[in-house]
Amino acid sequence: MKMDNGQYYPSYLRLEQVLDSQHPLSFEPGQTPAHDEMLFIVIHQAYELWFKQILFELDYVKGVFSRDQVDDNSEDLNLCRHRLHRVIRILELLNQQVTILDTMTPLDFLEFRNLLTPASGFQSKQFRLIEATLGLQMEKRHQQDYYKRTNEGGFTQHDFSEIEQVEHTASLLQLVNRWLERMPFFDLRYWENYHSGATVNPTPHPFWSDYRSLYEASLTERERHKLQDFDQQLLGPGAHPGGFSAAAMRSALFIMLYRDFPVFQTSFQLLDALVEIDHWLAGWRHKHYVMVRRMIGMRVGTGNTTGAGYLEGAVHQHYIYRDLAALSTYLIERRKLPALPDALIRALSFGNF
Repeated sequence: MKMDNGQYYPSYLRLEQVLDSQHPLSFEPGQTPAHDEMLFIVIHQAYELWFKQILFELDYVKGVFSRDQVDDNSEDLNLCRHRLHRVIRILELLNQQVTILDTMTPLDFLEFRNLLTPASGFQSKQFRLIEATLGLQMEKRHQQDYYKRTNEGGFTQHDFSEIEQVEHTASLLQLVNRWLERMPFFDLRYWENYHSGATVNPTPHPFWSDYRSLYEASLTERERHKLQDFDQQLLGPGAHPGGFSAAAMRSALFIMLYRDFPVFQTSFQLLDALVEIDHWLAGWRHKHYVMVRRMIGMRVGTGNTTGAGYLEGAVHQHYIYRDLAALSTYLIERRKLPALPDALIRALSFGNF
């Protein structure tokens, strides 16, 4: 509907449909009205609206990183950083939103809980799409058998198929991994005049030979085993359990170490945003776990999961960018960083890759 002088606010926002979408089952004839069921519905509808916005932002970011060539000096990468930061702000809000649901007591919830069965927040297709889009792999999920079912408490066949389709396309993690692998920092043409100070040369590149020696020297006696982790994560062949290859991990660490160069600022903030998204998702899962534990104790969930037990496992296991977050393990003091060769500094300074 439009007014004579243009758009009408309620019509533009489809408020008639939105505000007519709350129908508490306990208010139907023959039921005893449960006051807090309205709060429960509004909270979860708000979650789903924000999930829709998160997917909208992630789809844009995936579109940029899906290109054969990602221009680090174009506005696209900065827009990706901006939109990932928007996702972070949304996740902060969702974490705060749990506190409103906490105003409902366990007895308040029990007044309508049985009416939900077998519906469950587990059946949020959008949340599964967010996880799959970011890069959470099926084999990494806690209690995988919960996810691959269309029986009672599972997904409809349509939703199940849509989730599977997204799981079989390149995730943001895989696209970022490909982008990092293409980074040209270690092209030997930039290192021809670099003089390595390492007494041993266990790596195929002089920078990493030096850096490995400096990292080893920075470790305390109790941290010596971390050198083996360094070799496996950064120098070893192939992909790691978290999905990032050693080549991608080296580029990510290099960006973190030399982020003071202007050309690295956006790239660093983008990688940091992915880690922070993981952090806020973990916080949301933990708040959800605590809330469910408070509401139903250790009873079985309405969707036939183990309830709080399942959620607790997901908190610990469903980290997506664990490898990126762990890169802080391999930092050394800034003042001890190897001086980069002039040829590379010139390229970094003027974006001449």
